[in-house]
Amino acid sequence: MEKLRLRPYGRLTPAEPGDALLSVSVGPAGEAVALWSAPDDREALTSLSSETSPDARAARPAGVRITVHTPDLTTVVRIASMPLAHVTAQPLPGGRFLVVAARCRLRPEGPDRNAIVYDPDGTPVAEFTFGDGIEEVLTTPTGQAWAGYFDEGVYGNYGWDDPLGSCGLIRWNTADGEQAWRFRGGDAPYIDDCYALNVTDETAWACYYSDFPLVRIHDGKLTVWRNKLARGARALIVDDSRVALFGGYSPDHDAVAVGKLGNGKLRAAGRYRLTLPDGTPLPDRYRFTGRGPTLNFFHGTDWHQLTLADIA
Repeated sequence: MEKLRLRPYGRLTPAEPGDALLSVSVGPAGEAVALWSAPDDREALTSLSSETSPDARAARPAGVRITVHTPDLTTVVRIASMPLAHVTAQPLPGGRFLVVAARCRLRPEGPDRNAIVYDPDGTPVAEFTFGDGIEEVLTTPTGQAWAGYFDEGVYGNYGWDDPLGSCGLIRWNTADGEQAWRFRGGDAPYIDDCYALNVTDETAWACYYSDFPLVRIHDGKLTVWRNKLARGARALIVDDSRVALFGGYSPDHDAVAVGKLGNGKLRAAGRYRLTLPDGTPLPDRYRFTGRGPTLNFFHGTDWHQLTLADIA
């Protein structure tokens, strides 16, 4: 199988020397958004969980830094005390940031608020509940937030008998924390686990367990393509006529399946193995995020890319 090499693009730089990288994602303009903490604070943040009570979290303050890279470091926002764990940051209009925790417990006194909006100086200005089991969250240029849910968020855990994420994919309004759109199926199979999500402009694309169709949501309208090219894809990139699905079940963790957007189904257009820029196999630990036609691949602080234009 032919190999595709990632291209070196940049390196994430911490705001403070010695900061530990907590997470990294990609904003709507293609910017990398990273969360960092001091090494001592990192231990406190990663030990927090949805089992931890709000009072116990408040008693263990830990500061974090949000950095934006394009690919050079352009923005630093310092947050004095982060009450959430296992978090992802995304940019919002006006220099604000949305920070979302993957887990959320429904307690007798009410659900955890696992989505916090920070203004440009790091002050929290709003708190919302986005629900448990969030696989990925990606914002849009207008400040909407698409959240894809994994199986525990769909079927329930941590006290949720009727989970907020039971539909598998929600668009949240970050101005008021209300749901602006929910996946309702129709012509598309039900979402058991939203494996891959791509948001470009205001349009969302997803590929999900168990049938792994490709779906597009544009202006509230759902379009579906049957997918027989790849199962278990963890990221996707798209342009006007093609899609590339990345990853899959072992031994296809490094597979790239390219398809053309046909009439209701994907037509095979190539299959490859993805490698690091020097041709070596992918490492065991990495993160990749698709935004439009660009795959962003992070290995530690190294930032690599691959676009559909790179694929013949």
